[in-house]
Amino acid sequence: MNALASRYLGLDLAHPIIASASPMTATFDGMRRLEDANAAAVVMASLFEEQVRVEDTHYAMVTEHTAHSSAEAASYFPELPDYRYGVSGHLETLRRAAEALDIPVIASLNGITDDGWLDYAVQLEQAGAAALELNLFLLPTDPAVSGSDVEHRYLDIVGHVKREVGIPVSVKLPPYFSSVANVVARLESIGTDGVVLFNHFYRPDFDVKTLSVQRRPALSTPADVHLPLTWTALLSRRLKLCLAAGTGVDSHIEVAKFLLAGADVVATASALVRHGPEHMAVLVDGLERWLSESGFKSIEEIRGRLDATHIAHADAFLRAQYVRTVSGASLAS
Repeated sequence: MNALASRYLGLDLAHPIIASASPMTATFDGMRRLEDANAAAVVMASLFEEQVRVEDTHYAMVTEHTAHSSAEAASYFPELPDYRYGVSGHLETLRRAAEALDIPVIASLNGITDDGWLDYAVQLEQAGAAALELNLFLLPTDPAVSGSDVEHRYLDIVGHVKREVGIPVSVKLPPYFSSVANVVARLESIGTDGVVLFNHFYRPDFDVKTLSVQRRPALSTPADVHLPLTWTALLSRRLKLCLAAGTGVDSHIEVAKFLLAGADVVATASALVRHGPEHMAVLVDGLERWLSESGFKSIEEIRGRLDATHIAHADAFLRAQYVRTVSGASLAS
């Protein structure tokens, strides 16, 4: 019996640690290295609709350049009827990985239009994705857009995609909702198979010397673990959909914490980017060692052991801890 055996989005996994979408999962070789390092599954780097449009535009410019300049040639380039323009390479990489790897390959999609979400979701399924992760980045900068409007947009996108594909669908969520629990419950009600807590967005900074905006990699650290840990514990066993948690993972300690909170799987990207794909094996070995040293025989014995269902009034408990923390800080200062 495999003590680490887990299940996520209907997929049987050797253990509960998967590789999140990152530059490392953008290539077949990168995904192969993660499989060799004992990843239970990989989420392929996101397909961004904007990037596809840019590549399509470039392709059109190149192939149509000087077209019809000769009476004997309508174009200098042969037509490629099976070429899907900017998305072709991504689909081919996914297809190759899905066929060659022994672990599940989950596709990730980040769209901007209704047609983009639906069309690319279908193409990713057809390319062999075991499941689909919708990476929604909706930033409401317009003051006229309400929180309710944003939530409806999320639900519309997911609902439409669910009706078009037959593979499991998860949603990678941001933490910026008035009621995270309500949004997740509504996602479950429309058939969403899982949620990922949470998306790690771009965080700009200013260079005061050059007066310019700086772009730095948004790699998470264990200091970022608390928010997804809290919501994993609050949602665990209150809902039936799968929970993947991932922000702040750097060692097997964070993995164990998320499992204790009730996560079905723990996803990591920053730790793998920071330490290399071989760090996946370090995480898995560390979790297995911790499980044995703690006297547990399987992951199921610890999953949800510290979730919020053990607390009668979680809201009152969290409020009390907040008051104690702030009061203690004030006294200490």
